[in-house]
Parts: sequence; C-alpha cells; structure tokens
Amino acid sequence: MQLMAERIESLKAGITAGFSLCLAFVITSLANTLLLAKYFPLLASLHQDINWYWWLSGGIAGFSGLLFGVTYRYIIRTDENSHLKSGGVLAFGLVRGLTQIEVGGSSVTTVLPNLVLAGESVLWFAMGAIALDTAIQIGWVKPFASGNSS
Repeated sequence: MQLMAERIESLKAGITAGFSLCLAFVITSLANTLLLAKYFPLLASLHQDINWYWWLSGGIAGFSGLLFGVTYRYIIRTDENSHLKSGGVLAFGLVRGLTQIEVGGSSVTTVLPNLVLAGESVLWFAMGAIALDTAIQIGWVKPFASGNSS
C-alpha cells in the first residue's frame, strides 16, 4: 500500500509540474512571437505560428515537466537543501537548453536565439519547481520522506 501511495504522489507531482511547464511554454511562445521576434531583428527566428509543430513542442514541454516533477520530488525529499532544488532545476534546464544551442548552432546564422531558448529552458523548470514546492507547502502533494524505500 505504501508503494502505491508513493506512486500516486509522484504522479501528482508530475502532473503539477507538467501543467506548469505547459503554461511556461505558452507564456514564452507568446513573449517570443509578440515581443522578441517583433522588436529585435536578430531574434526573428523565435517567431512561432500555432501549427502542428507548436502543439508538438507544447506536448514535449508537458511531458518533460511530468518527468521533472516526478524526479524533483525524489531529489528534494523532505530536505531543505537549496542546492538540491537548484541543482535539479539546472540539470533539467541545462540539458534541454544546451541541446538547443548545439542543434540550433548549425541552422541559424547567430547563436543569440538559441541562447534565449536555453535561458527559457531553465526558466521553465524553475517555474515547475516553484509550482511543485507550492503544491507541497499547501499539501496537494506530499514530499517523499528520506526514510522511505521504493
């Protein structure tokens, strides 16, 4: 029974972070299209139309958030170690962001749009962590106790 309860709490953590990353994706997509791409010519490649690729990117953001939420819950446990929290955010954000820089480096003339996307990645996972920390504080999600074994 304890194992099933932990799995349910992990699923709740994943759903919370997944929704948070979807929201962050929508916000940054709007900011990129309506502000950055419009007013900064070097960032014109950040413009996104709402098409199948946009929906796919949003789905990937949500799934990444789900994986982050499950993992983050286990990383932070009941500890109040800020290094664990920021380390989890940076690990997920930098893996995603640095991959965008690497892949985008061969297709764009300037690296600046890819740096913006890399920064967004860290921001997304920071928003996921804030949402999950808040959900734990108000009791929607229970933290993983350090003494549990699963």
